[in-house]
Amino acid sequence: MRAISQRTFGGPEVLELVEKDRPEPGAGEVLVRVEAAGVNPADYKIRSGAIPIFGPPPFVLGLDVSGVVAGGAGFAVGDEVYGLPFPKAGAYAEYLTAPAETLALKPKTIDHTAAAGLPTAALTCWQAFELASVSAGQRVLVQAGAGGLGHLGIQLAKLRGAYVIATARAVNHDFVRGFGADEVIDYTETDIGTLRDIDVVLENAGGEAAVRSLRTVKRGGWFLGIAGPDIGVSEEEAVARGVRFSDFHVAPSAEDLAAIATLVDDGKLRVHVEHVLPLAEAAKAHELLETNRTRGKIILAG
Repeated sequence: MRAISQRTFGGPEVLELVEKDRPEPGAGEVLVRVEAAGVNPADYKIRSGAIPIFGPPPFVLGLDVSGVVAGGAGFAVGDEVYGLPFPKAGAYAEYLTAPAETLALKPKTIDHTAAAGLPTAALTCWQAFELASVSAGQRVLVQAGAGGLGHLGIQLAKLRGAYVIATARAVNHDFVRGFGADEVIDYTETDIGTLRDIDVVLENAGGEAAVRSLRTVKRGGWFLGIAGPDIGVSEEEAVARGVRFSDFHVAPSAEDLAAIATLVDDGKLRVHVEHVLPLAEAAKAHELLETNRTRGKIILAG
């Protein structure tokens, strides 16, 4: 099978198309013929060595998958599934194996390309908002509202009844409002640190933006940091302000994926795919993602 691998940590140029043996599923695993793979910020952080969770190269990236079951346990051959095959990953390939509990039947109303844009981003928002018990009437700040995670976070917060404030450049304001944001702030013109009385902040920008985000959260509120090693603030800083803190990490969950699929099929959640590139152009996909200017999701398919 074809796959994207790397022999060293580095920039997008280290990604190369290789031939590998098709994997065989182990006990409790599913063999999936990959139809599409989502591209996430975690991917380029793993590629560069900033998050060395897979050990030294070579390895195959790809946390988000949508495809067709080709064998193994838990599903019937031919079932269309999607999910977060962590910790094995490997969606940048024509086939992968994954624990059955990391997958669910994909939403019926969208294709594999769209479904591959959901798992990591939607699960992160779903689980983070569950941790913070986001509820009706609360004020939720979603950073980078036009991004792959942000546009899903806006929708999931709104489904919980929250009043959502999102940040985005001016060119993206209409796009972000289209996903339900009640207010949109141009972070290049306005210091978000001047906001007050935020119940929950979903912080995926990191760095100085996170420092400003923390200032907005009221005592007893939640700071949900999902930017990984670039989170920008510490738990001690949050606690000193009377704010609950989570350096949040998503977890695979077939149950949560099934619930998300239901929302999609009911027309309550939609994913925006901005770019679809062939597998061989994974390096270009990473270059696009690292500009931090892409709306919605980037997908590898075909």
